[in-house]
Parts: sequence; C-alpha cells; structure tokens
Amino acid sequence: TSEADAVSAVNGAFHQLRTTLATTLPVYGDYRSALYGGGMMSVTDYDKMAVNVLARDMEGTDWTSYYSTINNSNLILKYTPTITFAQESKKNEVLANAYFIRAFCYFMVARVWGDAPLLTVGFESDKQDDMYPVRTPASEIYAQVESDLAEAARLMPVTVTEKHKASAAAINMLTADYFLWKAKMLGGGAAALESAKTAVNKVLSNSQYGMEDDFANVFGVENEDSKEIIFSINYERNEYVGGYPAYYLVPEQYVENKEFINNPLPVGSHQQYVSITDEYEVFLTTDPDDKRVPVSFRVFPDGTIRWRWINKFKGEWINDTRFFSSDIIVYRFAEAILMKAEIENALANTAGAIAELARIEKRAYKTAFRYNTAMSREAIDNAIVDEMLKEFVSESKSWWTLVRMGQAFTRIESLKGRENEENILLWPISSSSINTNPNIEE
Repeated sequence: TSEADAVSAVNGAFHQLRTTLATTLPVYGDYRSALYGGGMMSVTDYDKMAVNVLARDMEGTDWTSYYSTINNSNLILKYTPTITFAQESKKNEVLANAYFIRAFCYFMVARVWGDAPLLTVGFESDKQDDMYPVRTPASEIYAQVESDLAEAARLMPVTVTEKHKASAAAINMLTADYFLWKAKMLGGGAAALESAKTAVNKVLSNSQYGMEDDFANVFGVENEDSKEIIFSINYERNEYVGGYPAYYLVPEQYVENKEFINNPLPVGSHQQYVSITDEYEVFLTTDPDDKRVPVSFRVFPDGTIRWRWINKFKGEWINDTRFFSSDIIVYRFAEAILMKAEIENALANTAGAIAELARIEKRAYKTAFRYNTAMSREAIDNAIVDEMLKEFVSESKSWWTLVRMGQAFTRIESLKGRENEENILLWPISSSSINTNPNIEE
C-alpha cells in the first residue's frame, strides 16, 4: 500500500530469486554438459546429470521455487501501479525489476521444462479458483518473456546501475540471451538475431562497463564492484552465504597433510560434490598461454590424493571458518562480447565475429594471432564455443551454449546419437509438482 512496501517487496523478490538459484543455476547451466562430475563424493544426482540420466525426483526436477519467485513478481506488478510514489522514476524502477525477474524465471522454466503453467496473476489465498493451472505451450511462455523484457526495458531508468538488481544493462543482457535462443532454437531467424544484436550493442557501448585487463580481477569478494560485472546475485558474510560454490572446495577431513589447509588447499564446509572432469581439465590446459586456468581451477597433490577444485567463488576464510560470501555472477561484459561474435557469425559477418574473438584472445592469452578472417563460419562457431567453455568455467553457461550452438549432440558423449529422442534436452517434472496439482500431466 506504500512506496516502502513496494521497495521491500522487490528486495524480497530478489531474495527469493537468490534462494531459487542457490543450487539450480549450475544444475541447469552446467551439469548436463559432461564437463562436471562428482568430486570426493560419488553416486550423487550430479554424477547422473553428467551422463544425462535424469530421474523424476532428482535435484532439479521441482519448479516450485521458480513459481514462488514468479508469484512475488506478479503481486508487485498487481499492486505497485495503485501506489503513489514520491518520484515516478522510482515506481518505474520497481515495476522494471518485477518484469525482469519474471522474464528471467520464465526463460529458465521454458528452456528446462518446455510446456509449463503460465501465471501472470499473483496468488494470495489457497482458496482461489485458479489454484490448479494446466501446462501452457512453451511458445506462449517465450512470448511472455519477450513481452516482459520489452516492458522492463521501457520502464527502467537509465540512471540505475545496480549490480544486484536489474539495470538497463542487465535487461539488455537477458534480452540478447533470449533473442539468441529464439534465433537458434525457436526459428526466429535473422529478425531475432538483429534484436539480439541491438540489445548487446547497447551493453557494449555503455561506458560504465568493460573488460578487466586481468581475468583474476573479475572474481573474489574484493572484486565484486568490477566494471565487468553486469548482474550478480548478492551474498554477504553477515547476511546470507552458501549456494553451490560450497560443493566445489576441499573437505578438510580428507586433507592428509594438515599444513596444506588453506595453504594452498581451500577447505570448505561440505563434501566436495562437484568438480571438473579429467577431460575438461585437459581441454582447459591444452594452451599453456591461457591466463584464465589458475583463476578458474587449481590442482595440488596431497600425499595419495590429487586435489582439484573450482577456484572462482571460494568466498572468505576468516577465523578458521569458510564463508561462501562470493557473489554469483549471472552476466558479465565478456559474455556480451562472445554473444556479439555469435550474432555476427550467424549473420555471415565473419570479420565482425573475428574482431570480437580477438578481444577475448587479447586478455586470455595476451596474443593477437589465434583468430583471423580466413576462418570458415563453422571454425568461428567452434572457436566461440571453445572460448565460452574456457571463459565461463563454473558460471552456468556451458549447457546453454552447447545446446544453442547445435553442439550438444556432438560434444556430449552421453547425447551422441540421441537427437531424435523426444524431449531429451528437457527435464522431467517432480512427483510433488504432479501430485499437488491434478491438472499437471507429464
């Protein structure tokens, strides 16, 4: 009923989004790509995801948290227009954030489950008549994403540069992401590519953002205000910590030589459920000039154990306690560059694509000879995929990249020859989602 209520509701919606993404972001974005597998713990859901064996009630099949987040956005969009704000721009910012969150969640829902309930009116009582929605065709969900992104872009004040909430740049990144998916996966063709190009160009021309000269300066709690970070999920030592990075570090109880604890072995609070695979390690370390490798992951021999851990989001070690307080980066400037390369190559502008790849090369290798205009479009696409997989280790990009670029069935061993299996790229729906709603069918 007041401006303060609306602002608090937006904060609550982002808190709910953080809860939603705390474990699911890499489940959908990385773990089916065959680049990640079990760490010290084996026979987990993560091992099964790595070979694309998906069961109905494994982690990742329940969409409840996404719909709770969507419901928060729906209620903000219902009540905020009736509230008087001291400044109209603040009201527009609140609404833009709600549209952004809803678009983000529905974009994920449609890519993960395909057909799913499309809800745009908030639930406020379990006595409502529409408590049991049916699955809506995925095409309608994607249309809602597109509409919400347009509204978010229209409403968001250009002065907003928040990294932990929506901004014009974050909206443009999600818009480019969506239209690239539409172009490659939904038959959107050149028109969708041009829409993606327009959105990504707005990011690339925004002087508030840019590439860090040193890859290491993007990560760690000391770099969370980096000019490269466009949108991230906030974690604070004294407010909220945890999430999937807790599964990546070294379990202290298994360290054989205790003098190596945090010197250099970063111990965590959990078992090591996830690590990169041997094959991914070989792929990442093939080029000795790649400066990203020690930032992304590290290896260290400890007696009979060869430790390997993902290094990007290890938080803070204070008073013999690991705080997983690293912000989780969702969009950063380097992705905008690789998006632009992908778009230009798809539009047959190979020179433009090479120019963008050269920007990645300059920082990653400190060289300027790997990519040239003599390369074919296929070779450029392969280079874009390779650089995405090297640049965004553990940043939940690999699966979407491989699927969108048409390489999931050629690069992922467990998917080879399975192109014609119905819904093979989608996830099953949990039993609880089906059992609590009689209108949901498999």
